[in-house]
Amino acid sequence: MRVLVTGGAGYVGSNVVSALRDAGHSVSVIDDLSSGHPAALSDDVEFAHGGCGDPAALEAIERPDGIMHMAAKCSVGESMSNPRAYYETNVRESLRLLDWMVDREIPWIIHSSTCAVYGIPRRLPLGEDATPRPINAYGATKLAVDQAISYYSGAYGLQGTRMRYFNAAGAQPDGTLGEDKTPASNLIPRVLAVALDIHKDVGIFGTDHPTPDGTGVRDYVHVRDLAAAHLLAMDKLASGDAGNTYNLGTESGSSVQEVLAAAREVTGHDIPAIAKEAREGDPALLVASRQRARDELGWEPERSDLSTILRDAWEWHRTHPSGHRTAGS
Repeated sequence: MRVLVTGGAGYVGSNVVSALRDAGHSVSVIDDLSSGHPAALSDDVEFAHGGCGDPAALEAIERPDGIMHMAAKCSVGESMSNPRAYYETNVRESLRLLDWMVDREIPWIIHSSTCAVYGIPRRLPLGEDATPRPINAYGATKLAVDQAISYYSGAYGLQGTRMRYFNAAGAQPDGTLGEDKTPASNLIPRVLAVALDIHKDVGIFGTDHPTPDGTGVRDYVHVRDLAAAHLLAMDKLASGDAGNTYNLGTESGSSVQEVLAAAREVTGHDIPAIAKEAREGDPALLVASRQRARDELGWEPERSDLSTILRDAWEWHRTHPSGHRTAGS
């Protein structure tokens, strides 16, 4: 198949592109490069520079058999200080993409969504039947697109699957693709930046949460396992399935202190940490149920134990201290 990956030069997108190519599929990418990197793509990937709903960019590529929609702004804090940009990019551009799909009769789409649509969980592990209650503009915009896909499916026959990630982490085991964001916003890249002496310490936001060690617990899922789930969902859509919503996590969580301890062991470096006030609206625990993905897609994470995630991420950050801009990478 030929698959269009919007945002395919970004962290998760480039890993999905790599998995598609390894499986023998042809890939096109549209990316505005606001956070993506051309160096993350191989030369045999068709590339168009632009927003995911840009008519010129969409018409510049070969017609795809389906779309994996990864293009989005994804910082919770930024979404609250600049919600206009999030509604413009995450919602308006996505609607333009959906309209283009309907007009061109592109049959299916997989949306890269997020557990942020659920807000503060009322019970754990979080299943797809939990009522979405986003507490930030990022989660609200991703939920809006999830819902739009559902309505477009009912009205226009579009097949749509929504993948709600928990905490994407890790890198390709050979160190060729990893997370490259400046400044780093996720915990694991921030921790590893301290091990590389890029920063002097890492902040722990909240030490009195109702968790075993008082620090927040998150469900980390390897980016390679996320990519595998997308290919399984694609095969299901290509067979004529209408699509569904899937939480992608491991059903287990790791606390900030556990991440720090594992990172110190993997890197061999002392990683100083500073206790800070908990962030408002930050859940103490966030863990997925993956029963639906297991039952319907046959998805079983293979590299999502914390030690493997950190080893793979460390190989990337150690060999690419400046990300894709590292000389000779």
